[in-house]
Amino acid sequence: MECRKQRTIRKPAEVKGIGYLTGVDVTVRFLPATANEGIQFQRTDLPDSRPIPALLDFAVPRERRTTLERDGICVEMTEHVLAALSGLKIDNCTVELNASETPGCDGSALWFAEALMEAEPIELDVTAECYKIDSEIVLSSDDGKSEIVSRPLMMDSLVIGYQLDYGSQSPIPAQMLNVEIDEEAFMKEIAPCRTFILETEVKALRALGYGQRISNKEILIFGENGLIDNELRFEDECARHKILDCLGDLALLGGELNGFVSGYRSGHRLNRDLARRLKLLSHHSHSIQNPGSQAA
Repeated sequence: MECRKQRTIRKPAEVKGIGYLTGVDVTVRFLPATANEGIQFQRTDLPDSRPIPALLDFAVPRERRTTLERDGICVEMTEHVLAALSGLKIDNCTVELNASETPGCDGSALWFAEALMEAEPIELDVTAECYKIDSEIVLSSDDGKSEIVSRPLMMDSLVIGYQLDYGSQSPIPAQMLNVEIDEEAFMKEIAPCRTFILETEVKALRALGYGQRISNKEILIFGENGLIDNELRFEDECARHKILDCLGDLALLGGELNGFVSGYRSGHRLNRDLARRLKLLSHHSHSIQNPGSQAA
């Protein structure tokens, strides 16, 4: 398997928005980086802080999001930025931000992806890290209700699938799809797909002080009778957003992944668990093999 060349961006780009957690105004800037620098987040509001590499070693446990931390300094909600970079196959970029979280924008990765496209992705004369899945890995949640699986593919590409099913009583309908991730498919089919949440969960989060400046227009909020004050961009937008999240979390491998990954009711924790297993199995070879399926 031959891997592609590494990529960066030709010029800086900027996105402004509101932080979902803190409600503060946030500016994120994407800056070109040299070969093998990788993706790094830099807190400009803390000028003495070191950059935080977007790698598994710097991921810390959080509910409903992916957070990176170094020296006690963190960047929250990194998954949509990482998905945009990964979906556009940008390996080297410094992501500057002036707050503790990335801007929520419209709940998708589209604003980031459009900014990166305007920054003109360019190829570098160094080969990217590449990991190929050669055998099946199965990971399950502790309660057995969620699962993520990775399998080999006959072609050198990444396909991510998702099966969403919260039961017959949920206002979010069951849905399932698989998407082969290339730049065109990412921009058209995945990047525009927004975060979703139940109305009851929103009320609980706002009672804790989160999401004070977020309205029904920024994210998809489902009440008892369905979507509130919004319209879906795709009939299966929720499953597509889960694929977006998975792509962002798998980017923490720090390289190009080839194979098939499929989630069933899974989320950020299982995504990162799979990425860690893939990384562990690739220590001696970039061809990822597993002696047998294993639940965790």
